[in-house]
Amino acid sequence: MILEVKDLTVWYGSIRALNKVSFEVDKGESVALIGPNGAGKSTALRAITGILSLYGGRIENGEIFLKGKSIKGIPPYKLVKKGISLVPQERRIFPTLTVKENLEMGGYIIKPSLLKKKIEEVFELFPILRERQKQKAGTLSGGEQQILAIGRALVMDPELLLLDEPLLGLSPNYIKEVMEKLKEIQKKRNQCINC
Repeated sequence: MILEVKDLTVWYGSIRALNKVSFEVDKGESVALIGPNGAGKSTALRAITGILSLYGGRIENGEIFLKGKSIKGIPPYKLVKKGISLVPQERRIFPTLTVKENLEMGGYIIKPSLLKKKIEEVFELFPILRERQKQKAGTLSGGEQQILAIGRALVMDPELLLLDEPLLGLSPNYIKEVMEKLKEIQKKRNQCINC
């Protein structure tokens, strides 16, 4: 098991956003958190990635384990080093940087030679990013920005890739493309697990 969330309770001030939520993710598995707006999906991802306090939230009870070790309270930058990448709902690209510079920011903690290789892998997965690599990220369409956000997360070659509302606001064409690419990523990951 790569991730275990156990009895997680989260508050924003006097509002309880999660109440004893538990779920598990096995290595190589895709899991979706489904529910209406305000159900706590984003809150769960923020708790896992250590950014909950940036949104005014706090974990009151529960545990979060990555590969059997507690990660509750570990700073986000350390969780990235442990293999967790998040594609936030808001995309959070750097609009004034180029596409390539955004990808480089995604791999800021890895060696330059490895970073170059990982960016090339992202370009192979998402050819549109190669075409637009010198373009300012803020000038991309919404679908292209979402693809860039996913690519930036993949640069770190995460063991656990978390996507918050990855299809929100996308055109039908981009929804289809993003879903196909996510399936392709999953297939490649599962091949590596089984090899």
